Amino acid sequence: MRAIPAGMDPQIVADIDERLQDVARTHDVRIPWAIESGSRAWGFPSPDSDYDCRFIYVRHPSAYLTLWRVRDVIETPLDHIFDVNGWDLAKAVRLIAKGNVAAIEWLQSPIVYSGDEGFRDRLLALGDEIMPRDAVGRHYLHVGRRQLHIGSGSLKRFFYALRPAAALRWMDDHPEAVIPPMDLPTLLAESSVTSQIRDAASELIAAKAVTRELGAGTPPGVLEDFVAAELERGAVFDVRMPDQDRQQQVCRRADEWFLAELDRG
Repeated sequence: MRAIPAGMDPQIVADIDERLQDVARTHDVRIPWAIESGSRAWGFPSPDSDYDCRFIYVRHPSAYLTLWRVRDVIETPLDHIFDVNGWDLAKAVRLIAKGNVAAIEWLQSPIVYSGDEGFRDRLLALGDEIMPRDAVGRHYLHVGRRQLHIGSGSLKRFFYALRPAAALRWMDDHPEAVIPPMDLPTLLAESSVTSQIRDAASELIAAKAVTRELGAGTPPGVLEDFVAAELERGAVFDVRMPDQDRQQQVCRRADEWFLAELDRG
């Protein structure tokens, strides 16, 4: 599958396609999933947003049997336009098992350079099955706290705290669900937030979309209060202890899934 919005620069998209092809050829890997992450996929891009392509790659099965394994990350040259790198499938599965949501978010991106829908659906189903919900909540809690701290005074950075806060509210509103949506507008639309919060977020997103550098400033008070309240409420995820017995089951299931995926070729 492929899903590229009309507003993306076609030359840059072509350059990313070329980088992905070069990665597959140079490293002798298969790339079943390559997407855009970052602010474009999170629903609040700026006119000068760089391109954050992320991909998951798979090596030949024999590469996973050697004692002398290569790095499980492939990076391409970074500059002010391109940020293109990816993870080995083994790394992605290990992180999903631990509750790191990055790879799961990649699978939900609305911007897809190239992708095998079957692969995506299988890996999403695995995440829904094995991801520890408390670890997912803890991930968003820590990201929100960190971004709020380092982004103090920056409207651009405020978005990076607002989205985790919205994910925490979504999780509170959907107690049986494990994986929140990726983008901010959907998180707010599917949550019990007030129309005042939704409207304030929409206005801030609209301002960011037409401003090359949103710069310093004070976010709307209703959004500041929302972020503070959700991070405070989400602190419950910090005090819950992991279930060690369940973690062993998760590791076994992740192994089974990974081996079956390698057999698919």
